[in-house]
Amino acid sequence: MKFRTLTMLGATITLALLSQQAAIASAAQATSAGQYRFELGDLHVISLDAGTVPLDAHTLLKGVATAQMDKLLTQASLSNPVDSSINAFLIVEGSHRILIDTGPGDFFGPGDSGKLMASLKAVGVEPGDIDDILLTHLHPDHEGGLVHAGRAVFPHATVFVGKPDVDLFLAKQSQSGADGVDKALFQQASVALAPYMASGRLKPFSGQTEVLPGITAIPAPGHTPGHSIYRVQSKGQTMSFIGDLIHIAAIQFPNPAVTIIYDVDQSRAARQRTERFNAFVASHQLVAGAHLAFPGVGYIEGQGSAYRFVPLDQPH
Repeated sequence: MKFRTLTMLGATITLALLSQQAAIASAAQATSAGQYRFELGDLHVISLDAGTVPLDAHTLLKGVATAQMDKLLTQASLSNPVDSSINAFLIVEGSHRILIDTGPGDFFGPGDSGKLMASLKAVGVEPGDIDDILLTHLHPDHEGGLVHAGRAVFPHATVFVGKPDVDLFLAKQSQSGADGVDKALFQQASVALAPYMASGRLKPFSGQTEVLPGITAIPAPGHTPGHSIYRVQSKGQTMSFIGDLIHIAAIQFPNPAVTIIYDVDQSRAARQRTERFNAFVASHQLVAGAHLAFPGVGYIEGQGSAYRFVPLDQPH
């Protein structure tokens, strides 16, 4: 009898989760090119196209043979180099607007990688409308949109980021490079944050922290020391913005042990991916990734020791 009760309880919980997923999916809609919106409880969430960047899997990925990479890319109808999405996300609650990551802005030069301003404008949002910015970590494709010509792009926004990243990337002794990491990454982080620091609008956090009502920063170090996931909850619905837990989905979902040269701690980054993915699979939780194919929102499912990503607008 006890087993039957537990089984029925498990089935009830699963049905409730599926019902929540269906509600989110039914409310999702593409707006115009470069935006994709859906509802999460009382929140309006919009995926924003911040550009693309070519990633050479052969030179960037570690722990996998070239032949295996090419096989996995071919299975996904891709080839090397992979044109990787750069996604940012806008959360709207009433008049409060929160931006998660800012794309590379000017940091990657002219081309297809600086589209965030156009994507924001297309949904009727000006830089001055942004109240808070949550950075998953201090890499140029996430922080670059903060500044233009050394000045703050978002004049009223408070910027949140993990303190371990601030300590590493803004340290004076790191500005010439450190631990094999090119000095440009440190210098760009300093440039991006400087106007927000000067105005007292940089808010580093340590450990798991509720940075805003209903939004919790969860440390997920490995890619960088301060790399963080943002868990957002509203009216019983939950989703997580996972930053750079994964870069090239076609290779790293089937083989999560594969890392990228940008991971500061390779083994820790691989462990984070597996541990977090397992938790997302178990909770049937909606996730959003910076480098998942735009709009970058969906569910992670387990396939033995591997995983697969199911976009929000596809059945699963």
